[in-house]
Amino acid sequence: MAVTENTLILDTTQGPVTIEMRPDLAPNHVARIKELVREGFYDGIVFHRVIEGFMAQTGCPQGTGTGGSGKKLKAEFNKEPHVRGTTSMARAASPDSGDSQFFICFDDASFLNNQYTVWGKVVEGMENVDKIKRGEPVQNPDKIVKARMAADDAAE
Repeated sequence: MAVTENTLILDTTQGPVTIEMRPDLAPNHVARIKELVREGFYDGIVFHRVIEGFMAQTGCPQGTGTGGSGKKLKAEFNKEPHVRGTTSMARAASPDSGDSQFFICFDDASFLNNQYTVWGKVVEGMENVDKIKRGEPVQNPDKIVKARMAADDAAE
């Protein structure tokens, strides 16, 4: 796998998950996620909502799905389909309510197409995403131990 400036690695309790971010689809979302990763925002955050055959959601500092970083993002809906491995922003009813929460699709979720901002795709470690504990809320949830940009690792 080629590491680029847009390669995000989530070290989870189930193992590493590598996401290739897509600034061509959602430049503002990718820039904000990179900022949050570099601030350590995602470190220790749980997968609070995990639905079999659908998706695993994370990014809430409260671990409940009610919180975020405090900076709402304008939607960047795009034509990229929600399929296995797609990473997309979670949001409330308002299209422009995405913040820090995102989800990884376990399977095809085409009913979400054009309504949520797709910003990346899992390119390695999907088997680790598959192992994340299910639930709403999840009992003793899996978490992101550390999120990091692969290019930052290479620069050190």
